[in-house]
Amino acid sequence: MSDHDHYFTAAPASDGERRPLRVRLAGRDVEVEVAGGVFSPGGLDKGTRVLLDEAPAPPPTGTFLDLGCGWGPVALTLGLRSPGATVWAVDVNERALDLCRRNAAALGLTGVRAGVAADVPAEARFDLIWSNPPIRVGKAVLHDLLRTWLPRLAPGGRASLVVQKNLGSDSLQRWVEAELGMPCRRLTSVKGFRVLEVTPAHP
Repeated sequence: MSDHDHYFTAAPASDGERRPLRVRLAGRDVEVEVAGGVFSPGGLDKGTRVLLDEAPAPPPTGTFLDLGCGWGPVALTLGLRSPGATVWAVDVNERALDLCRRNAAALGLTGVRAGVAADVPAEARFDLIWSNPPIRVGKAVLHDLLRTWLPRLAPGGRASLVVQKNLGSDSLQRWVEAELGMPCRRLTSVKGFRVLEVTPAHP
């Protein structure tokens, strides 16, 4: 089984596979559970840290989306910073979703809802999307993902995406504008990562 297959088919981690991790989220030191077979099991990866540090503060309430949630650092941060919001944490990996649910429950974040794409109500529109998108799945899968979710931004909403410069952030920015017709600007560039901000298409 390849690493790619393992990622997409991983079953929830057993008690013996889960391990505690101390991490700083939303200005707080918290303890979460991680396990192998999910993205960045050793801690907060550099791209996600740039996103959490550089994206504009989330509104206090609304419907948010963490696209590709992994064990949950983005969704947990949104839940901690905006406890009045509903935060959908979406992933294809059942192990990641189980960890995200466990971590949200341990932190008392009742607004965080982790699930696969089909669990999100079709009518849901998002005031905020934060994502460290899975660039390495390939352009076709990535484009399908963004084509599915970015147009579901609510009026006045925004998406913040962190993309490594040498993995195609500039071409992705052009693709979003050309293919989706959505304004996409470079918010900042830090440590080889760019944070792109996408806003709804003009009416």
